Amino acid sequence: MTRYDLAIVGSGSGNSLITPYWDDKKVALIDAGIFGGTCLNVGCIPTKMFVYPATLGASTQQAGRLGIDLERRSTDWRGIRDRIFGRIDAISAAGLRYRDQELDNVDVYQERVVLRDPHTLVTGSGEVITADQVVLASGSRAVLPDVPGVELPQVHTSDTIMRLDDLPERVLVIGGGFIAAEFAHVFHGLGSSVTQVNRSGALLRHHDEEISRRFTAAAAQRWEVVLDHALTSITGNDDGTVTGHFEQEGQPLEVRADVVLLATGRIPNSDRLDAAAAGLDLEEDGRLAVDDFQRVLSGGVPVEGCYALGDASNEYQLKHVANREARVVAHNLEHPRALRVTDRTAVPAAVFSDPQIAAVGLTEAQAREQAADESDVVAVVQEYGSTAYGWAMEDQEGLVKLVASRSTGRLLGAHIMGHEASMLIQPLIQAMATGLGVVDMARGQYWIHPALTEVVENALLGLDLPQGADAPL
Repeated sequence: MTRYDLAIVGSGSGNSLITPYWDDKKVALIDAGIFGGTCLNVGCIPTKMFVYPATLGASTQQAGRLGIDLERRSTDWRGIRDRIFGRIDAISAAGLRYRDQELDNVDVYQERVVLRDPHTLVTGSGEVITADQVVLASGSRAVLPDVPGVELPQVHTSDTIMRLDDLPERVLVIGGGFIAAEFAHVFHGLGSSVTQVNRSGALLRHHDEEISRRFTAAAAQRWEVVLDHALTSITGNDDGTVTGHFEQEGQPLEVRADVVLLATGRIPNSDRLDAAAAGLDLEEDGRLAVDDFQRVLSGGVPVEGCYALGDASNEYQLKHVANREARVVAHNLEHPRALRVTDRTAVPAAVFSDPQIAAVGLTEAQAREQAADESDVVAVVQEYGSTAYGWAMEDQEGLVKLVASRSTGRLLGAHIMGHEASMLIQPLIQAMATGLGVVDMARGQYWIHPALTEVVENALLGLDLPQGADAPL
């Protein structure tokens, strides 16, 4: 049995917990996966490094309406792949080397562990680890549908599809969430023929209905979109291709492809920790239950010295949320008598597909459902094409949708689809986080003309809210 002052399960955001405070203490860092976690190795960073060249590739198809004849003659898939992972793999390896070999106070365990109790872990090789403080930052993993054929070598998840040797001619994307939307754009933009099949009637259906409906239509203009079809099996063909088999109300559909991406969701890794058997509480979806201080609960009571963060315990599955939680946990580990809570005000998210999407706060439906008086909720949709920069782009898809409260004059939600949506939404996030009212935000500052940000300004001005005698001019 080996005792530590701190044991961390997970080398993603959990890795940042090892601050100088621990220099004279013993720390165990445990991760059976690739060092650095999901975001660095198979998530946010490599996907966006593929998204950018894919967006350049897709722009050749959009330039014609502006009078520019662009041609994408080829895609150097291996060059793109090797540029991306040549950087990422080196960062991962350097991080592991630093923690494992260069820090005398840190021991790295590259194997799975299970919890015997909240402060005792057992490694796959049988070593027992105890720690005064434990942080469970074990992340999540891709979930596979329970159908025949998912084990075929042509079938991938987001963990493996970016390492392909060659750009596939035909890609079948199964799913309708953000991972499916991003990879459909990546392969379409780089030159593959993409078919996206979703079991429900819309893509990105967890977004505001207006965004979901418009994105579904926009995606269908770029690649083939098939809705309301459930996957029943995947079979291999003699020529090395595969066929996805689907059904809609008993009517079969077959889609032939070189590669299949299963993007049907992710689940937390708490089950692999045997967390429930160790007495820890779980949410209905399997996440570790935590309080506002990120302390893990057991029987509804916080376990002293046992914390969780990231995908292991929150519903967002977003790196910026995990990083915020890691900062809170780092403080609470070092200052147990002055605990801080995690502020989840205005948590934003973006989908880096084509068109791009960003959102923060409530959808219109959620706002109306939660309002004591539904008439208090006001919403507006502003088209990119209503602004001068939108004219320059000849944009026919982009929009800003805002949801606000008449009684408070504050934003309840913001939803943007179109060019650089993830950047346009940032001032709206700041307004929601700081409590800045809609009228003050719209008129209390200058908005550059004719920048695309004018679509945000005009959306704010379009909300039917009382101005007040002292409103900015």
